[in-house]
Amino acid sequence: MAEFDVVVVGAGAAGMTAALTAAKRGLRTVVLEKAAVFGGSMARSGAAIWIPNNEVLLAAGVPDTPEKAATYLAHVVGDIPIERQRAYLSNGPAMLSFLQRNSPLKFTWMEGYSDYYPEFPGGIPAGRSIEPQMIDGRILGAELANLNPPYMATPPATVVYGVDYKWLTLIARHPRGVATASTMVARGIAAGLAGQKPLTMGGALAGGLRAGLMTAGVPVWLNTPLVDLLVENGRVTGVIAQQNGAQIQVRARRGVIVGSGGFEHNERMRKEYQEEPIGTSWSVGAKANTGAGIEAGQRIGAATDLLDDAWWGPAIPLPEGPYFCLSERTLPGCILVNGAGKRFVNEAAPYSDVVHVMYEKDQPGASHIPAWLITDQQYRNRYLFKDIAPLLPLPQAWFDSGAMAKADSIESLAARIGIQPVLLRETVDRFNGFARAGRDLDFKRGDSAYDHYYADPTNTPNACLAPISQGPFYAMKIVPGDLGTKGGMRTDARSRVLRPDGSVIPGLWASGNCTSAVMGRSYAGAGSTLGPAMTFGYIAAHDLADTPAR
Repeated sequence: MAEFDVVVVGAGAAGMTAALTAAKRGLRTVVLEKAAVFGGSMARSGAAIWIPNNEVLLAAGVPDTPEKAATYLAHVVGDIPIERQRAYLSNGPAMLSFLQRNSPLKFTWMEGYSDYYPEFPGGIPAGRSIEPQMIDGRILGAELANLNPPYMATPPATVVYGVDYKWLTLIARHPRGVATASTMVARGIAAGLAGQKPLTMGGALAGGLRAGLMTAGVPVWLNTPLVDLLVENGRVTGVIAQQNGAQIQVRARRGVIVGSGGFEHNERMRKEYQEEPIGTSWSVGAKANTGAGIEAGQRIGAATDLLDDAWWGPAIPLPEGPYFCLSERTLPGCILVNGAGKRFVNEAAPYSDVVHVMYEKDQPGASHIPAWLITDQQYRNRYLFKDIAPLLPLPQAWFDSGAMAKADSIESLAARIGIQPVLLRETVDRFNGFARAGRDLDFKRGDSAYDHYYADPTNTPNACLAPISQGPFYAMKIVPGDLGTKGGMRTDARSRVLRPDGSVIPGLWASGNCTSAVMGRSYAGAGSTLGPAMTFGYIAAHDLADTPAR
């Protein structure tokens, strides 16, 4: 048996932020991680973080205020308790400042990455999202080998930030695309000459947090999955975990903080709580996220919310794994259609909204799962697709798997994907008329500032709209992908886990995707997963430290 002041479950964004905070409050802390690697879904991500009014934004001159942020968030999240909203907004900036002073992490504004609903009161078209600056992986020493790899590898010998992808996608269309690629290579050369092992995006965030824990003397036990929570006299006093094939007890003198992620890779839970069709194969979340923390909480009476929801996004089920579509459905020259060949949504809308619509409208005779992204050769000639450069052919394996289809005419393409040719032709012709006029009368694509972030500024008269007219034509299967689930244990503004009657489970705090999201069923901006996860982990550690020992 081992004993610490604080036991943290999960070495992701929520867990490592909580652990670092607890350690800096003078508490002896340990982190237990199920996987053989640390970083969770954070390490796989682009690592955008949405936290209004932080010192990075204000230094960059972003015109944010607490009042604007509160107004905007309330419009986005709906009926989420106002106390939780206030806790997030008031503690987020302090959390970020804490990380910049207690870890190698430094952050930069993702200029131009709009809030997802910039037209809402308090929304900012230029965006509130930030991302980590590059760190040198050498600071991790041997721990660098234990960092969870990214969801999609960056080009070799380059140093790439999240904001670079917007312009890299336009490398064949805009001078800034070439300039961005040159900058990426120059950064890579400079890092190589300096002998650095550059980490950016999710790798930088996870690596920076892990380095902070190393300096603070916090151990991270990998390959140590949670089995259950220890409860004595109604209070959580530690955990039962598995290590080296045996069960061990790890006692917590002050409390347990669960940051174990969602349940996106638990087939049973997804079938039980979420709408069909659903499964684990469309998620890009970390494979270790199987809901163990949520289930452990449920066994001792924790209430749950939002288990039916996720951080959705349209995905293409490629043979090598799901590809989460961001720019691809926003760029001019493509549309999303259902099984009847009809458009059903603004293709450039926030990704979570698109999947919500897919589920809401999916029904017999009008299938929306899968949907199809329809485009043409002009689109392929102009834009990067995933990691395939413009003009280059898409891999044959993508077509062989059924994830994509290709034909010389719209009618032939429709037949290949099971859509009546006349219906798809009508849809394409109607959309092409909108594209030439520069106005989408059906779904208002291009009306929001957010729609234009991944659009093509060289395309006229509307950066989001272009005709689909140059064969061959392509159809790409679209399914409800996700970055992770967003429902879990109900928590209060202090990150304490609650029972259904609203009472607190003593000794238990939680943050991240094992809890119900402060964003509710919506998504304020890029980084609305990581920002709250880290903030409520920070809140949890402070609340635990302020709670008298028993």
